[in-house]
Amino acid sequence: MIEATTTRFWDGLEPLLGGRSFTDLTHAFHPGQPRFPAFPDEVRETLFDLEKGDGFTAHRYSIVGQWGTHVDPPSHFIQGGRTLDQIPVEDMVLPMVILDITARVNASADATPTMKDVQAWESRNGVIVPGAFVALRTGWSHHWPDACAMANRDEGGISHTPGWSQEVLSFLVEERSVTAVGHEQTDTDPGMATSRQDFSLETYVLAQNRWQIELMANLEGLPEAGAALIASWPKPFRGSGFPARVFAIH
Repeated sequence: MIEATTTRFWDGLEPLLGGRSFTDLTHAFHPGQPRFPAFPDEVRETLFDLEKGDGFTAHRYSIVGQWGTHVDPPSHFIQGGRTLDQIPVEDMVLPMVILDITARVNASADATPTMKDVQAWESRNGVIVPGAFVALRTGWSHHWPDACAMANRDEGGISHTPGWSQEVLSFLVEERSVTAVGHEQTDTDPGMATSRQDFSLETYVLAQNRWQIELMANLEGLPEAGAALIASWPKPFRGSGFPARVFAIH
């Protein structure tokens, strides 16, 4: 009976997936990749190696939780906030919204989204549904894995990278009840803010009991509406962040 029920479920699901595209939104992480300046580099040690005659290959990885394409739960910034193991799996499959400001970023690396961007999206696609995942498309992931290009610092050491804006995040969270947000750059806040240690936008998102995905890849190939976002990560007890595997079905 269990086997038959499982088969019936897949029989219903398979036609929905047939002919769909699957887009990996995740960078493969490795030592030396771009990262927050205060974080140590990855250390990877080969404990057993097939090429050296061992019966299997196994590595030990030493990384910070916020490494490569990763998830930030509320506890990353908020004391007492939800940890990774407290985010339910049903929140890892979400309708996806792409908010595209790539053209403005090409003109100015300091660009951020405005309410006009959101209003234009909704005029084309309808109201953003509650529970959505909203990704900010900036084209910034094309700089990966060049750390200097990702940070884009001027002669004074100020970083010029795109980021979110308070007005847009407040609207998405408080008026549209989104579940999570994501972006291609290293931080939620634009580079000019993080250069002065201002992480108020990331603090805001996580303080609202939302989670986010940072350092996303391949957003340029996605439709601005109609895709499904699938985000998965390990389940460390009381975890404050971890590399994630994220993809879209569209």
